[in-house]
Amino acid sequence: MSPKAPSLAPQPELHYPWLWFQGGLLLFPTWPAVGGLIFAYLIISLWVRYYSRLWKRPCNLMAASILLVLILSSAFAYKPGEAFLGIANFLPGLVGFAPFTLLLQTPAQLRRIAWISVFGAIPVLILGIGQGIAAWLTPEAFNPILGWVLEAGGNPPGRIASTFMYANIFAGYLLIIWALSWGLAIEAYQNYQQDRTHSRFLAQFLLLLIFIFAIGMALLLTSSRNAWGTAIVVALAYGLYLGWRWLVLAVTTAAAVVLWASFGTVGQGAFRAVVPDKIWLRLSGEMYPNVIEAHLRTTQWQFTWEMWQERPFLGWGLRNFSHLYELHWQLWLGHPHNLFLMLGAETGAIATLMLCGFVGWAIAQALILVYIWSKAVRLQWYRDRLILWAFIVAFGSCVLFNCLDVSIFDLRLGFWGWILLFALWGVTFRYRKLLPLQGLSRISPKS
Repeated sequence: MSPKAPSLAPQPELHYPWLWFQGGLLLFPTWPAVGGLIFAYLIISLWVRYYSRLWKRPCNLMAASILLVLILSSAFAYKPGEAFLGIANFLPGLVGFAPFTLLLQTPAQLRRIAWISVFGAIPVLILGIGQGIAAWLTPEAFNPILGWVLEAGGNPPGRIASTFMYANIFAGYLLIIWALSWGLAIEAYQNYQQDRTHSRFLAQFLLLLIFIFAIGMALLLTSSRNAWGTAIVVALAYGLYLGWRWLVLAVTTAAAVVLWASFGTVGQGAFRAVVPDKIWLRLSGEMYPNVIEAHLRTTQWQFTWEMWQERPFLGWGLRNFSHLYELHWQLWLGHPHNLFLMLGAETGAIATLMLCGFVGWAIAQALILVYIWSKAVRLQWYRDRLILWAFIVAFGSCVLFNCLDVSIFDLRLGFWGWILLFALWGVTFRYRKLLPLQGLSRISPKS
């Protein structure tokens, strides 16, 4: 029976799975065990209900092919047991691809996901800022229930991590929310510009600006140089897309001042008087001057590249980097701080190219759809292009972040990246008949 109330689900029979998905998404940041169980339930139930339909979807065939190559790589790994365990980090995304791209298909759903992400991030953001400023911590009795620990001062000390186990992981999560919040704020501002009688659009815009400022503050407190640079790129992406030269100029000027304070020569003292010490000390490396060679990212990347060269096709096996790096440097590291080098070294060129092609195809299709909607006849498509762009930027922030870190080992951050990809693929698949129709410059959105 179809629900009586209007639903954002792409089909009436998907109304209740869509409601479950929203609940899981809202709980996921603060109660990951419950949110994860909801997502697992949805994956299983949708597969059982729509097996014949899902199996024929192109995305599932590609995901299944990637999974088979990962299994093959693990079978020939240096330590096969570790490699097979490593596949678990990819299973939620690969197995969930077909059901979630069936469930997530409309721009209205993307908009709802963005708003839920903002509301779900509010307690995480408050806890993180409280952790850094007021040294908040969770009582021990809460830890088994929540599934995370809030350590006073952060982890590592002096860098906030909120409900996540490490500051860099929290920073990666904040980047996704940062990108989606900018999209919602710009959309609210545009809606208010078109109809000033609706004060709720102005209220949304102002509240989102406050929220964006709070995220920026939290990003500073994570002391993640990777996240700082990516956040700047996110702001530039919106400025360039919208043609807001003032925003591009403001962001590039601020970035130039910070970079000169960190690495400049002539007049550096004047710039350092403007830029907070915490920023230029962290960027320049003067905050932690005695870093051993094995901890340097360049050392890890060189080692990983040599691993890839020795086993170029099937790699050494997932989770094998840590063991080999420890043998060589007598230092354990969980990953080499670059997802693409790690994939190449651990899974080989075949799996890496398949994964990158899989993701690249989805992003390319989404970018084409944004272009088509920007020239579209239907006014709603013209308006929806911004929320689609917001998801592209949010996923792009994940890609950039993983060039200097690896996020797949954290269930929440890793799966959040998959959710963005599910949504992009689902929407482009729904509107796939539009994708060949490029070059629509003669069509005006007002016609």
